[in-house]
Amino acid sequence: MARRVSAKSVPTIQTLPTLPSARRVADAARRELASMSRPVGEFDASRYFRGGHDLQFFNVGSPRVRALARRIVGEHPEWTVAEAMAFAEALMPDPVLEVKGLAVEVVARYRRTFKLAHLTTWKRWLASDYAANWATTDAMCGMLIGLLLIRHPDLADRLRSWSRSRNLWVRRASAVGLLPGIRRRLFINQGFETALTLHPDREDLIHKAVGWLLRELSKVEPVRVEQHLLTHRGAIPRTTVRYALERFPVAAKKRLLAATKGR
Repeated sequence: MARRVSAKSVPTIQTLPTLPSARRVADAARRELASMSRPVGEFDASRYFRGGHDLQFFNVGSPRVRALARRIVGEHPEWTVAEAMAFAEALMPDPVLEVKGLAVEVVARYRRTFKLAHLTTWKRWLASDYAANWATTDAMCGMLIGLLLIRHPDLADRLRSWSRSRNLWVRRASAVGLLPGIRRRLFINQGFETALTLHPDREDLIHKAVGWLLRELSKVEPVRVEQHLLTHRGAIPRTTVRYALERFPVAAKKRLLAATKGR
Protein backbone atom coordinates (compact mmCIF):
# COMPACT_ATOMS: atom_id res chain seq x y z
CA MET A 1 0.00 0.00 0.00
CA ALA A 2 1.30 3.45 -0.91
CA ARG A 3 2.46 5.55 2.04
CA ARG A 4 0.47 8.71 2.56
CA VAL A 5 2.48 11.88 2.14
CA SER A 6 1.48 15.34 3.30
CA ALA A 7 1.58 18.27 0.93
CA LYS A 8 4.50 19.71 2.94
CA SER A 9 6.66 16.71 2.09
CA VAL A 10 6.27 17.21 -1.66
CA PRO A 11 9.16 19.16 -3.22
CA THR A 12 8.23 22.71 -4.10
CA ILE A 13 8.27 23.73 -7.75
CA GLN A 14 10.43 26.84 -7.90
CA THR A 15 8.65 30.03 -8.91
CA LEU A 16 10.57 32.02 -11.53
CA PRO A 17 11.12 35.78 -11.22
CA THR A 18 8.61 36.34 -14.00
CA LEU A 19 5.19 34.74 -14.22
CA PRO A 20 5.86 31.19 -15.48
CA SER A 21 3.82 29.79 -18.32
CA ALA A 22 1.61 26.80 -17.60
CA ARG A 23 3.81 24.71 -19.89
CA ARG A 24 6.94 25.65 -17.94
CA VAL A 25 5.22 24.67 -14.72
CA ALA A 26 4.14 21.42 -16.35
CA ASP A 27 7.73 20.63 -17.35
CA ALA A 28 8.91 21.30 -13.81
CA ALA A 29 6.11 19.17 -12.39
CA ARG A 30 7.08 16.21 -14.55
CA ARG A 31 10.66 16.48 -13.29
CA GLU A 32 9.38 16.51 -9.71
CA LEU A 33 7.35 13.36 -10.35
CA ALA A 34 10.35 11.66 -11.91
CA SER A 35 12.40 12.51 -8.82
CA MET A 36 9.82 10.70 -6.67
CA SER A 37 10.11 7.51 -8.73
CA ARG A 38 10.29 4.29 -6.71
CA PRO A 39 11.82 0.93 -7.66
CA VAL A 40 9.38 -1.69 -8.88
CA GLY A 41 10.13 -3.88 -5.87
CA GLU A 42 8.61 -1.32 -3.53
CA PHE A 43 5.44 -0.76 -5.53
CA ASP A 44 4.62 -2.03 -9.02
CA ALA A 45 1.79 -0.03 -10.59
CA SER A 46 2.00 -2.02 -13.81
CA ARG A 47 0.44 -5.09 -12.19
CA TYR A 48 -2.94 -3.35 -12.31
CA PHE A 49 -2.81 -2.98 -16.10
CA ARG A 50 -3.12 -6.00 -18.35
CA GLY A 51 -2.54 -6.29 -22.06
CA GLY A 52 -0.24 -4.61 -24.51
CA HIS A 53 0.17 -0.87 -24.12
CA ASP A 54 2.86 1.78 -24.08
CA LEU A 55 1.98 2.95 -20.58
CA GLN A 56 4.94 3.73 -18.32
CA PHE A 57 5.14 4.24 -14.57
CA PHE A 58 7.12 6.20 -12.00
CA ASN A 59 5.54 4.05 -9.25
CA VAL A 60 4.51 7.17 -7.34
CA GLY A 61 1.47 6.62 -5.14
CA SER A 62 -1.75 8.56 -5.68
CA PRO A 63 -1.44 10.51 -2.38
CA ARG A 64 1.85 12.03 -3.52
CA VAL A 65 0.46 12.90 -6.95
CA ARG A 66 -2.54 14.53 -5.30
CA ALA A 67 -0.34 16.44 -2.88
CA LEU A 68 1.78 17.75 -5.73
CA ALA A 69 -1.33 18.93 -7.57
CA ARG A 70 -2.46 20.73 -4.43
CA ARG A 71 0.95 22.36 -4.10
CA ILE A 72 1.02 23.51 -7.74
CA VAL A 73 -2.40 25.15 -7.51
CA GLY A 74 -1.47 26.79 -4.22
CA GLU A 75 1.71 28.24 -5.71
CA HIS A 76 -0.20 29.81 -8.60
CA PRO A 77 -3.20 31.67 -7.15
CA GLU A 78 -3.32 33.79 -10.31
CA TRP A 79 -4.29 30.74 -12.39
CA THR A 80 -7.76 30.18 -13.79
CA VAL A 81 -9.16 27.05 -15.37
CA ALA A 82 -7.58 28.22 -18.64
CA GLU A 83 -4.07 27.91 -17.19
CA ALA A 84 -4.97 24.58 -15.60
CA MET A 85 -6.14 23.25 -18.97
CA ALA A 86 -2.94 24.51 -20.64
CA PHE A 87 -0.93 22.73 -17.93
CA ALA A 88 -2.88 19.53 -18.59
CA GLU A 89 -2.55 19.83 -22.37
CA ALA A 90 1.21 19.74 -21.91
CA LEU A 91 1.10 16.61 -19.75
CA MET A 92 -1.74 14.41 -21.03
CA PRO A 93 0.19 13.01 -24.05
CA ASP A 94 2.98 11.85 -21.74
CA PRO A 95 3.29 8.02 -21.58
CA VAL A 96 3.70 7.97 -17.78
CA LEU A 97 0.55 7.15 -15.79
CA GLU A 98 1.31 9.49 -12.88
CA VAL A 99 1.97 12.42 -15.22
CA LYS A 100 -1.48 11.99 -16.76
CA GLY A 101 -2.93 11.67 -13.27
CA LEU A 102 -1.33 14.93 -12.18
CA ALA A 103 -2.85 16.70 -15.18
CA VAL A 104 -6.34 15.51 -14.24
CA GLU A 105 -5.86 16.33 -10.55
CA VAL A 106 -4.84 19.92 -11.31
CA VAL A 107 -7.75 20.58 -13.69
CA ALA A 108 -10.19 19.04 -11.19
CA ARG A 109 -9.33 21.75 -8.67
CA TYR A 110 -11.04 24.28 -10.94
CA ARG A 111 -14.27 22.28 -11.20
CA ARG A 112 -16.44 25.22 -10.13
CA THR A 113 -15.39 27.11 -13.26
CA PHE A 114 -15.53 24.32 -15.85
CA LYS A 115 -16.77 25.50 -19.24
CA LEU A 116 -19.11 23.77 -21.70
CA ALA A 117 -16.34 23.70 -24.30
CA HIS A 118 -14.15 21.60 -22.02
CA LEU A 119 -16.21 18.52 -22.85
CA THR A 120 -14.99 18.71 -26.44
CA THR A 121 -11.38 18.98 -25.28
CA TRP A 122 -11.73 16.05 -22.90
CA LYS A 123 -13.25 13.91 -25.63
CA ARG A 124 -10.27 14.79 -27.83
CA TRP A 125 -7.91 13.64 -25.09
CA LEU A 126 -9.74 10.31 -24.98
CA ALA A 127 -10.02 9.90 -28.74
CA SER A 128 -6.32 10.75 -29.17
CA ASP A 129 -5.43 7.97 -26.70
CA TYR A 130 -3.97 10.44 -24.23
CA ALA A 131 -5.83 8.52 -21.53
CA ALA A 132 -4.73 5.16 -22.98
CA ASN A 133 -5.73 3.23 -19.85
CA TRP A 134 -8.75 2.61 -17.64
CA ALA A 135 -7.36 4.52 -14.63
CA THR A 136 -6.84 7.83 -16.44
CA THR A 137 -10.12 7.45 -18.32
CA ASP A 138 -12.04 6.80 -15.11
CA ALA A 139 -10.30 9.67 -13.33
CA MET A 140 -11.34 12.00 -16.14
CA CYS A 141 -14.91 10.70 -15.90
CA GLY A 142 -15.17 11.03 -12.14
CA MET A 143 -13.28 14.28 -11.64
CA LEU A 144 -13.92 16.18 -14.86
CA ILE A 145 -16.62 14.88 -17.23
CA GLY A 146 -19.08 13.68 -14.62
CA LEU A 147 -18.90 16.89 -12.59
CA LEU A 148 -19.42 19.05 -15.68
CA LEU A 149 -22.52 17.01 -16.58
CA ILE A 150 -23.97 17.54 -13.11
CA ARG A 151 -23.59 21.29 -13.52
CA HIS A 152 -24.90 21.20 -17.10
CA PRO A 153 -27.21 18.16 -17.42
CA ASP A 154 -28.13 18.94 -21.02
CA LEU A 155 -24.57 18.07 -22.03
CA ALA A 156 -25.12 14.43 -21.10
CA ASP A 157 -26.94 13.86 -24.36
CA ARG A 158 -23.62 14.24 -26.19
CA LEU A 159 -22.34 11.06 -24.55
CA ARG A 160 -24.92 9.01 -26.45
CA SER A 161 -22.80 9.21 -29.59
CA TRP A 162 -19.67 8.40 -27.59
CA SER A 163 -20.99 4.89 -26.95
CA ARG A 164 -20.66 4.20 -30.70
CA SER A 165 -17.15 5.56 -31.04
CA ARG A 166 -14.39 3.43 -32.52
CA ASN A 167 -12.17 4.47 -29.63
CA LEU A 168 -12.25 2.21 -26.58
CA TRP A 169 -11.69 5.05 -24.10
CA VAL A 170 -14.45 7.22 -25.56
CA ARG A 171 -16.85 4.28 -25.35
CA ARG A 172 -15.85 3.57 -21.76
CA ALA A 173 -16.36 7.23 -20.87
CA SER A 174 -19.87 7.15 -22.34
CA ALA A 175 -20.80 4.86 -19.44
CA VAL A 176 -18.44 5.88 -16.62
CA GLY A 177 -18.99 9.59 -17.28
CA LEU A 178 -22.64 9.18 -16.26
CA LEU A 179 -21.89 7.71 -12.84
CA PRO A 180 -21.51 10.91 -10.78
CA GLY A 181 -24.88 12.09 -12.11
CA ILE A 182 -26.59 8.73 -11.59
CA ARG A 183 -25.55 8.87 -7.94
CA ARG A 184 -27.64 12.04 -7.81
CA ARG A 185 -30.51 10.36 -9.66
CA LEU A 186 -29.70 12.06 -12.96
CA PHE A 187 -29.38 10.37 -16.38
CA ILE A 188 -31.18 7.20 -15.28
CA ASN A 189 -32.83 6.50 -18.64
CA GLN A 190 -29.65 7.35 -20.51
CA GLY A 191 -27.75 4.93 -18.29
CA PHE A 192 -29.97 2.02 -19.31
CA GLU A 193 -29.86 3.06 -22.96
CA THR A 194 -26.07 3.27 -22.88
CA ALA A 195 -25.83 -0.18 -21.31
CA LEU A 196 -28.01 -1.61 -24.06
CA THR A 197 -25.87 0.02 -26.75
CA LEU A 198 -22.65 -1.32 -25.24
CA HIS A 199 -23.73 -4.89 -24.46
CA PRO A 200 -22.47 -6.24 -27.83
CA ASP A 201 -19.03 -4.67 -27.33
CA ARG A 202 -16.19 -7.19 -27.45
CA GLU A 203 -13.82 -5.37 -25.09
CA ASP A 204 -13.53 -6.66 -21.52
CA LEU A 205 -12.97 -3.12 -20.24
CA ILE A 206 -16.37 -2.18 -21.67
CA HIS A 207 -18.03 -5.24 -20.13
CA LYS A 208 -16.71 -4.12 -16.75
CA ALA A 209 -17.66 -0.49 -17.29
CA VAL A 210 -21.25 -1.42 -18.19
CA GLY A 211 -21.44 -3.72 -15.18
CA TRP A 212 -20.29 -0.81 -13.02
CA LEU A 213 -22.92 1.39 -14.64
CA LEU A 214 -25.68 -1.14 -13.92
CA ARG A 215 -24.40 -1.62 -10.37
CA GLU A 216 -24.76 2.11 -9.70
CA LEU A 217 -28.19 2.10 -11.33
CA SER A 218 -29.18 -0.79 -9.03
CA LYS A 219 -28.73 1.53 -6.04
CA VAL A 220 -31.56 3.74 -7.29
CA GLU A 221 -33.54 1.41 -9.62
CA PRO A 222 -32.96 -2.19 -8.43
CA VAL A 223 -36.17 -3.57 -9.94
CA ARG A 224 -35.46 -1.97 -13.28
CA VAL A 225 -31.90 -3.37 -13.31
CA GLU A 226 -33.26 -6.84 -12.61
CA GLN A 227 -35.75 -6.48 -15.45
CA HIS A 228 -32.99 -5.23 -17.74
CA LEU A 229 -30.80 -8.24 -16.99
CA LEU A 230 -33.62 -10.70 -17.55
CA THR A 231 -34.95 -9.05 -20.71
CA HIS A 232 -31.55 -8.87 -22.39
CA ARG A 233 -29.92 -11.90 -20.80
CA GLY A 234 -28.86 -13.42 -24.09
CA ALA A 235 -26.94 -10.30 -25.08
CA ILE A 236 -25.20 -9.39 -21.82
CA PRO A 237 -21.64 -10.64 -21.14
CA ARG A 238 -21.26 -12.60 -17.91
CA THR A 239 -18.68 -10.16 -16.57
CA THR A 240 -21.25 -7.38 -16.91
CA VAL A 241 -23.89 -9.45 -15.11
CA ARG A 242 -21.59 -10.28 -12.22
CA TYR A 243 -20.56 -6.66 -11.76
CA ALA A 244 -24.18 -5.49 -12.01
CA LEU A 245 -25.30 -7.86 -9.25
CA GLU A 246 -22.67 -6.97 -6.67
CA ARG A 247 -25.10 -4.89 -4.58
CA PHE A 248 -27.97 -7.39 -4.73
CA PRO A 249 -28.80 -9.61 -1.75
CA VAL A 250 -27.08 -13.00 -1.90
CA ALA A 251 -30.24 -14.95 -2.68
CA ALA A 252 -31.32 -12.58 -5.45
CA LYS A 253 -27.81 -12.60 -6.90
CA LYS A 254 -27.75 -16.40 -7.12
CA ARG A 255 -31.21 -16.47 -8.68
CA LEU A 256 -30.34 -13.86 -11.30
CA LEU A 257 -26.97 -15.43 -12.13
CA ALA A 258 -28.78 -18.67 -12.89
CA ALA A 259 -31.63 -16.97 -14.76
CA THR A 260 -29.34 -14.94 -17.02
CA LYS A 261 -27.10 -17.77 -18.23
CA GLY A 262 -26.87 -17.91 -21.97
CA ARG A 263 -23.81 -15.94 -22.96
